[in-house]
Amino acid sequence: MSDTVLKPGATIGILGGGQLGRMLAVAAAELGFRCHIYSPEGESPAFDVAAARTVSSYENESALAAFAGSVDVVTYEFENVPAATAKFLAEQIDVLPSPRALAISQDRLSEKELMQSLGIGVAPFARVDGVADLEAALDRLGRPAILKTRRLGYDGKGQVAIREGDDPAHAWDAVGHKPSVLEGFVSFAREVSALVVRGRSGETAVYDITENVHRNHILATSTVPAAIAPATADAARAIAIRVADALDYVGLLAVEMFVVETGGGETLLVNEIAPRVHNSGHWTQDGCLVSQFENHIRAVAGWPLGATERHSNAVMTNLVGAEADDWHRLAAEGGARLHLYGKSETRLGRKMGHVNRIAPKR
Repeated sequence: MSDTVLKPGATIGILGGGQLGRMLAVAAAELGFRCHIYSPEGESPAFDVAAARTVSSYENESALAAFAGSVDVVTYEFENVPAATAKFLAEQIDVLPSPRALAISQDRLSEKELMQSLGIGVAPFARVDGVADLEAALDRLGRPAILKTRRLGYDGKGQVAIREGDDPAHAWDAVGHKPSVLEGFVSFAREVSALVVRGRSGETAVYDITENVHRNHILATSTVPAAIAPATADAARAIAIRVADALDYVGLLAVEMFVVETGGGETLLVNEIAPRVHNSGHWTQDGCLVSQFENHIRAVAGWPLGATERHSNAVMTNLVGAEADDWHRLAAEGGARLHLYGKSETRLGRKMGHVNRIAPKR
């Protein structure tokens, strides 16, 4: 990896044209960078705020080569970019975070094995490649349990709960007979995420730990400060840094965790990692001097990292589907800042925007 520091005017290539790419491009522009968005989707919302675009598949090597030749570094806005695409581009230009970090995060089994190797707690799990594996895993882990595909699962997709009396064969059918992981049930008190940014030289900074609430498997709210003990927050930060260092990571990494209450104390189990800017970090746009988006751009560009301290309390609320149609009322609400993603079509379950409600720091 090059240790080049990009100067203002350089071009940052972004794989993926969704709302995260859009917000990355806006943050990059404020630092004087241009962005070139590469996306298979012709109606990508990031196109509206970028200097250049390429509409092509992630398998089109000639288009990828031309893209690599037009930018100074490549990053991505979501973790389902094919690992082969990142690897192909990395042969020509810096790709940050690295293709290795991308590949590990795309496989739930690889994620969990990495955590185990680092001595970081995870829910009990077992590899599942067929019904016989699933039955054996259920005997060992018990019920209820959750069967999750190893790849391409997000917002509740690619997973099914197995309870007492459920037929394992039906669960295996539900995940499409795809390589999977069975996770034992964890009775957790709350879900939190740690957002760590790591620069090219290995320096790190971590935002305040965020408490997350999901609705219908989609993130509904993120709140800071999280209702956890200071020692738990320190432990969450330490876990995030340990994971980022192990991956030799560059950019913003989200580490999602369960907080389990045990004997009056709290322990942490890592649920999953996301090698990108993250929905649970949107509050940083209005609760911090430097947002997760700007810090990701700073990291991949080789710049000094910005301050991650929180200057305000914040609650981020996702606007899903028709909830964004209430934009006029939200725009008039005191203490709230509205962020809309410019998507052309409202669909059930589609993230259309978010609102950050800000209050004085306590």
